[in-house]
Formats: sequence, C-alpha cells, structure tokens
Amino acid sequence: MAYEHILYDVSDKIATITLNRPDRMNAWTPTMERDVRQAMEASSADDNVRVIVLTGAGRAFCAGADMDALKGLDPDDVRRASNLPPFDMNRRPDWQTRYGYYPSIKKPVIAMLNGATAGIGLVHALYCDLRFAADNTVFTTAFARRGLIAEHGISWMLPRIVGHANAMDLLLSARRVSSDEALRMGLVNRLCAPEKLREETYAYARDLADFVSPSAMAVIKRQLYEVPFQTLAEATIEANHEMMVALAGSDFREGVASFMEKRPPRFTGR
Repeated sequence: MAYEHILYDVSDKIATITLNRPDRMNAWTPTMERDVRQAMEASSADDNVRVIVLTGAGRAFCAGADMDALKGLDPDDVRRASNLPPFDMNRRPDWQTRYGYYPSIKKPVIAMLNGATAGIGLVHALYCDLRFAADNTVFTTAFARRGLIAEHGISWMLPRIVGHANAMDLLLSARRVSSDEALRMGLVNRLCAPEKLREETYAYARDLADFVSPSAMAVIKRQLYEVPFQTLAEATIEANHEMMVALAGSDFREGVASFMEKRPPRFTGR
C-alpha cells in the first residue's frame, strides 16, 4: 500500500510506523490520519507482525496539528465520519472513534517518542499501550492555549494514565512538561538518552516478539482495556473464560514445553 505522510516497514516481526513530515515536525494532517489508521489495521491483521512501534522522523514525534490545515478547519468536521471505517458490531464502540481505535489493535503498540509531543501528537501517544521517550522530549496538551478543549477522548484517557489531578493540571495549563516530570507522573514508561532510544525501544519490542505468546498479549491487552467498563466480578468471569481458551491452545503447550526444555519458544499465536 502506498502511504503519503508516513513510512511503513516490517522487520523481525516488528512493524514500524513513522510519521514522515520532518520539515514540519510531523504536524498532523488528514492524510496522516488516514495513513496511520490504515497502517495500524494492516499491522493488526498481519500474522508476521507481533509488535508495532509508532514514531516520528527527524527531531519530533508530532508537534500537533498542522496549523495551516487548522486555520481552515470546518467546525462540522468533528461530526463527520468520512474517515472512519464501517462500524464493527463485534468491537466495543468506545474503541471505534476517530483516534481512539488503538486499544482495538490486536498487537502491543509502543510509542517511541523521539522529540516534541504536543496536542494531537500527545493524544496518539496516550492511545498507544506503552511510551518510551528520549530524555529531552517536551510534552504539552496545547489545546487550552489555542482556545480549544480536551479533544478526541484525551479527557478520558489522560486521567487513567497520570491521575485526575495531573490531568487537570496538564489540560488547564497546557504548559510544557519535561521528560523527567513526565516519567514521575507516569505519562511515559521509560526515558532513554536520545542516541539510545531506538536501541532500547527495539530491544524491548524484540523481547515481546520473540519470547511472549501473541495470543496471550492480544487477550491481556483486551482485558486491560475492558476493565474501565467492568466490575471486579465481570473481569474475573472474563478471565476464567479466557483461561479455559488459553489452556486448550497451542501457545500454552509451547510455553510449558519451551520452559521445560530450556529453549526459546516457538509461539504461533494459536
């Protein structure tokens, strides 16, 4: 598939999606929106992919929306569904929104934040499952300083990652947050020296791809994103059901066999 505003590569069971407008600090565009969603869906459906890395080209992850496009934005654009795929009755509606679809992607998605992460760029980073950042990365919600509100579900997702008080601070002030502060509040999982970010991110991704059951990762990811909508009893009932499925699967048998035989696993995802 041809992409215009991203690069897409699959190697060693890892798909890399790179926002590719480095001259504009990867400012977000409708074309990029389409490209990223198509690449995410392609990765999710590809049996050769076990982990997805989302990053940016150049010195930024994504510095926010392209201001030229924003100046001419039609207020009714937020109501339109022209960029959305058909509604899937088998998926939770919450994870079929314009940007909040990442939890429905079956593979772990790691945001490799190589620089400025702002506005809609931060929204996408939050919807990823894990966030590894260069230690010189600066974060900002940005919206309130542009006369805008907490967009695209960030008011729901951000408090679940950093807590209510921190989310209120970051959204109301739209201030710049250093990578050290981001780590302290749980906004990112890991900080790396800029020259080590790629190495450390891909080492983690390869460990998942090589040594962790794809079927287990898919179920665990789904379980964790179902939790906000469940009681403890419901989460336990679902876990009991998934445990029965896992015990009958080949990945369970292979996981036990590889441990007993002291060799790397050969998981199939079944």
